[in-house]
Amino acid sequence: DVSPMPGDPILALMAAYREDDSPNKVDLGVGVYQDDDGNTPVLRAVAHAEQRLLESQTTKSYVGIAGFEDFNGQMQAMLFGERHAALADRRVTTVQTAGGSGGLRVAGELIASLRPDATIWVTTPTWANHTPLLGSTGLELKSVRYYDTATGELDADGLIEDVANIPEGDVLLLHGCCHNPTGADLTPELWQALTEICVRNRLLPFVDTAYQGFADGLEQDAAGVRYMAEHVPEMLAVNSCSKNFGLYRERTGALCALASSETDARAVRTHLMKITRSMISMPPDHGARIVATILGDAQLKSVWLDELGAMRDRMAQQRRDFVSALEAYGLADRFGFVARQTGMFSLLGIDREVIDRLRDEWHVYIVGSSRINVAGLTASKVAYIAEALAATIAA
Repeated sequence: DVSPMPGDPILALMAAYREDDSPNKVDLGVGVYQDDDGNTPVLRAVAHAEQRLLESQTTKSYVGIAGFEDFNGQMQAMLFGERHAALADRRVTTVQTAGGSGGLRVAGELIASLRPDATIWVTTPTWANHTPLLGSTGLELKSVRYYDTATGELDADGLIEDVANIPEGDVLLLHGCCHNPTGADLTPELWQALTEICVRNRLLPFVDTAYQGFADGLEQDAAGVRYMAEHVPEMLAVNSCSKNFGLYRERTGALCALASSETDARAVRTHLMKITRSMISMPPDHGARIVATILGDAQLKSVWLDELGAMRDRMAQQRRDFVSALEAYGLADRFGFVARQTGMFSLLGIDREVIDRLRDEWHVYIVGSSRINVAGLTASKVAYIAEALAATIAA
């Protein structure tokens, strides 16, 4: 006796967009990077690395439960920095995961197995999939204040106050950069303040870094994580290669666990491998080989960094162009925060009636939370989107 489950609202929105035959339709809902033609391109560095793999790879046998170790080493170096003290002290252990989502789930299972009474505290709002990924482990999720939709700014005072009241031993889930869905990132001062609270109140930081390189740069975007890792005894960090390498369908990610000692790191690794074995047995290899090839080759890495920088700069310019286009309608001040935010997403803070009218009357597709994908604000569409938003708000 099986009843159908309710559909995923974002997938339903994507389906509605595909069925729309209007030449003016605009997709601001899908959560992937797109170029001006609406395509998610294969990066040149990725194509070169794949060609090299095709010419050199001699087997498709299993790699191992922890994944491709060269990839794991590259991932922890990219996130923490090659000379980070935690790496030198061998306090970090890393396993390959099926994308960033897989890393989140493995981390959730680790917490649930070692501290089943812990609560995971997430920001308000947070990425919608955090709740099912982590809640399905049986852990309880609660929220802390983070974002003020009325102003489009961080609620720094509310965040610090709420985190300071989290019970000892609980888990604080933070976004490393390019906060999804708001685009409002933690300042260096907030990273420091949150680190102090985590140390004082014995909280476990859990950082989801899905967009490293999309905000200010590869190194700059990891500054908060690196600072925190210098001061806390334990930490979990997930990073994804879906966005910055464009490897969405290859499901390429990693989970890094920072332990209080090398001995503890080794013990944590055994737990991570047991969890992985029970969930997927072995992780997929192709994406990890691509990333390791790029990061291990100076020329390919340079090409990739140029491509990453071009994507980052393009989205920053689209943010500015969007706010500029709204000036003609007197809305630049209201939505000026979009130009100050980073990454692929911003939360417009408009109500559901406006969202529905944008879709039904203007063929502009936005998810129900009012999150927009900034990559969809293309040069050919930005004036039309600004007109549509102004018209629906004024109606």
